[in-house]
Amino acid sequence: MSGRTAWRRRHAAPLASALTLAFVLAASSLLAHAQSAPRVVDLPTRPGVTQRFLFIAPAAPKAVAILYAGGHGGLQLDPQGNFGWGANNFLVRSRMLFVNDGVAVAVIDAPSDRQSPPYLEGFRLTPEHAVDARIVIAWLREQLHVPVWLVGTSRGTQSVAAIAIALAKDANPDTDPGTGPDGIVLTSTILRDNRGGDPVTGMNLSALRIPVLVVHNKDDACKVCPAAETDTLMQKLTQSPKTKLILVSGGTSRGDPCGASAYHGFNGIESDVVHSITAWMLAR
Repeated sequence: MSGRTAWRRRHAAPLASALTLAFVLAASSLLAHAQSAPRVVDLPTRPGVTQRFLFIAPAAPKAVAILYAGGHGGLQLDPQGNFGWGANNFLVRSRMLFVNDGVAVAVIDAPSDRQSPPYLEGFRLTPEHAVDARIVIAWLREQLHVPVWLVGTSRGTQSVAAIAIALAKDANPDTDPGTGPDGIVLTSTILRDNRGGDPVTGMNLSALRIPVLVVHNKDDACKVCPAAETDTLMQKLTQSPKTKLILVSGGTSRGDPCGASAYHGFNGIESDVVHSITAWMLAR
């Protein structure tokens, strides 16, 4: 046997294994990219109105989260999925953390009739907002056939709670109980309201008969989200079959204490917070 032949026999298998591994890694990278390809969806909801959202799904989603940003909620999504506002919002910037955990996301913009100031301000508690959400929930269920969760942060918790209550069977006997979400998640919940609306604790939370997860930063210095009042929130969830309060701490706080870069926005601890949320959702 020549030296060249012996070398080939000794090294052929390891070389083949290395090439196979490289191929698998490359394929996995391509698959991950394909799983996370975003697209903008516009759904007709009310007469003459469409609801736009950014939709991203893993290859085999285990659940889907409809994400409601805080502030005025007008993300001003363009057809390519770029954000005109709110890109740094906790849920918006963390959307891929949900996807990587096997949870599809629909990042909600203001509807087409609320695409100018004040956007969702003064609209979050309206029946029209609930109608828009109901159509999105139905579309996601039809597309994915998995549980649908509403997840809100800051002012977005007012949207999530109000929608879930409006779509609950006991809140509206004429509404099909299957049109509401399978559960909700409230992060940095509005517990006081200085703008004339209802804080989440002022809503009819006893109408909720779905799981509710509450996540709050103990260091949150936003004056309308005092962590000390989360116990009051939990006590009002009298009919929810499963509830949990997760209090986190730490991170980094910069600027407005009610802003996305403060403790209020889970700045610096996004990954831990999202993993806690998805673990609880998927355990249901």
